[in-house]
Amino acid sequence: MSANSTIREPEFPVDRLFLDRWSPRAFSPEPIPHATLMTLFEAARWAPSCFNDQPWYFLYASEESGLAKMRAILVEKNRQWASRAPVLALVCSHKFFKHNNQPNRWAAFDAGAAWMSLALQASKLGLYAHGMAGFDVEAAYSQLGVSREKFDIHAAVAIGRLGDPKLLPEDMAVREGPSPRKPLAEMVRVIS
Repeated sequence: MSANSTIREPEFPVDRLFLDRWSPRAFSPEPIPHATLMTLFEAARWAPSCFNDQPWYFLYASEESGLAKMRAILVEKNRQWASRAPVLALVCSHKFFKHNNQPNRWAAFDAGAAWMSLALQASKLGLYAHGMAGFDVEAAYSQLGVSREKFDIHAAVAIGRLGDPKLLPEDMAVREGPSPRKPLAEMVRVIS
């Protein structure tokens, strides 16, 4: 039985992997081996996509010089906890299909599938991935050299091992733990 199972019980049977995945703020600064990190991106690589275009694109930092640049684009509240994570990444997508250079309106959906693949692989390896909307998108484009013409930037992600929640600011420490989910009936409707 998982430690997370006390507050996360499904209404219908699903693999524990879905229930045990959660987004902590308490990260250990212990480095993630390169091969392990590449395993996460390999899992993302196999996500489904429209026309098999695979529009997702990840930028990441795991060395101090790159981490400092990534921390600088985070909003202060996220910087308070994410600065301890040994890996910070951005989830991006190509704006245009490769085969015809037309706008790909499904790219964000596909990048989300890739992000979830990464997050589930992290969970399977005893790691955690916490996606964030709280970052300066314009700074990400300008300071990290991401082309506005070619890419949309969707989210920042902290990746690492679980750390000590006592090191978090008090308002975050009290909320640290897997969150519940809305009832299934609130998110699914049958058409008849």
